[in-house]
Amino acid sequence: MTARVLSIAGSDPSGGAGIQADLKSIAAVGGYGMAAITALTAQNTRGVRAVHVPPAAFLAAQLDAISDDIEIDAVKLGMLANAEVIGVVAEWLGRVRPPVVVLDPVMVATSGDRLLAPDAERAMRELLPLADLVTPNLAELAVLAGLGQEAEGADGARGTPAHPVATTWAEAIAQAEAVSARFGVRVLAKGGHLGGDTAPDALVDAASATVVEFQGERIATTATHGTGCSLSSAIATLAASGGAGDRASSTAREAGGDDPWLAAIAEARRWLRESLRHGEALEVGGGHGPISHFAGLWSRGGTRTAPTPAEVEAEWWASIRGIRDDIDALPFIRGLADGTLAREPFLGYLTQDAHYLRDYARVLAEASRLAPDAAGQAFWADSAHGSIIGELELHTGWLGREAGTGASAPPDATTTAYLDHLLATAQRGDHAVLIAALLPCFWIYTDLGERLAAGSFGSAALDPAHPYASWLATYADPGFAVATREAIGFVTRAAASATPEQRERMHRAFVASSRHELAFFAAPLASQRGTGAPAATVSASPAVPA
Repeated sequence: MTARVLSIAGSDPSGGAGIQADLKSIAAVGGYGMAAITALTAQNTRGVRAVHVPPAAFLAAQLDAISDDIEIDAVKLGMLANAEVIGVVAEWLGRVRPPVVVLDPVMVATSGDRLLAPDAERAMRELLPLADLVTPNLAELAVLAGLGQEAEGADGARGTPAHPVATTWAEAIAQAEAVSARFGVRVLAKGGHLGGDTAPDALVDAASATVVEFQGERIATTATHGTGCSLSSAIATLAASGGAGDRASSTAREAGGDDPWLAAIAEARRWLRESLRHGEALEVGGGHGPISHFAGLWSRGGTRTAPTPAEVEAEWWASIRGIRDDIDALPFIRGLADGTLAREPFLGYLTQDAHYLRDYARVLAEASRLAPDAAGQAFWADSAHGSIIGELELHTGWLGREAGTGASAPPDATTTAYLDHLLATAQRGDHAVLIAALLPCFWIYTDLGERLAAGSFGSAALDPAHPYASWLATYADPGFAVATREAIGFVTRAAASATPEQRERMHRAFVASSRHELAFFAAPLASQRGTGAPAATVSASPAVPA
């Protein structure tokens, strides 16, 4: 399921925090992001210059517009600028009741300055019980702990009692336990602002009396702008998706079994740490730059749009246009079409085709063995069977009637080169690349046969008295045309879903086999002249349809 996640937060025009970071984070971990903006800021990587808070009624209109139309799977709460804004959000949450609510309480700036007025901080008391998880930094955790004390009757200079910021991990855990118990909410205590070589986090849940810690080495980087926004948005998305699903890490499983919150936090941390490691490479701003939200996706999947199978088919066929034109122009093909081809080179071609089909069948069988699904296994196995039948027909038919004409000649250099190419490709074990290498033997053969049968090379090929009429009929076999369409489908679907690097390897194998096809058709007459087939254009014959 694609989680539909709404971020209710402020805007950061520099793109590193707030709504902008939330939307990137949601998308990066597989969700669909939406945004209701609570405040507009003028800020960059060096700091905030100004804040404008639109009327709270407009925020209410945004929230209603979204929830009236779209089912919301999770909500992430960020910057809520004043008590009126917090009240609007609390009322909406109580009415709509989204399944997942994660609160990142933007209350204290990195400088230590309080960002909310006393009445807004007090309003947070009403909001906290509506959240499933709250993710404060250490300074914000201290303020939340103070809110709990205020609820018990303490007094403070700003309406919220002063509470010391934790300086040790034990103090942070204790404050998180207090907040969780007082407000009935899970708390993610974050140790990133503590000193030392590690940056631990812990999920604290007073309701289940559990504290689950997540360890990690501190990442040395200045690209930390928006980490809190990004982490909380990722957690909300993954929690709404059922934890981390298949991505649940061993850390999460060891920490808490099937708890979706543990799985979501573990996966979100892994993603955040990967994004932190690549943040400085973005070279954004002169202060604390943003994390690189999509670094992992870019490195694993690239930024090029994957082609559709139809686009692969068109592009690959066009890429061998020159090779196909060269095949059409070969004296062997022209002589085969008009009937002037001498008997000896034709039988030499058949002999090499029989040698080729024998090992070609073995390669097709290997493609069947490597196929990832039953449909592929069946298709390539059937093709291997067809090649064996084709070889038998050659030997018992044309070649069997021509004893003493050179029909028993061994494989020549051109045939051997083509088979070496296919066998080596099979040996590498990459199914997608292997079937790409096999495709020209289907595709070029069928295209050539259909055009020969249609008279594209002259009307002589249509004459029933043509000396090679029965052989030309095999080129246009309808059953092989159907098999060719299936082969094209298997290969182009594999190419469309491959990485750009694997797709390029597939294409190189396809073009190499196409060159081998050209050389195979050129070889019978080239060997008669004593020149041999050109090494740079090695190729071979396609399988005879069964």
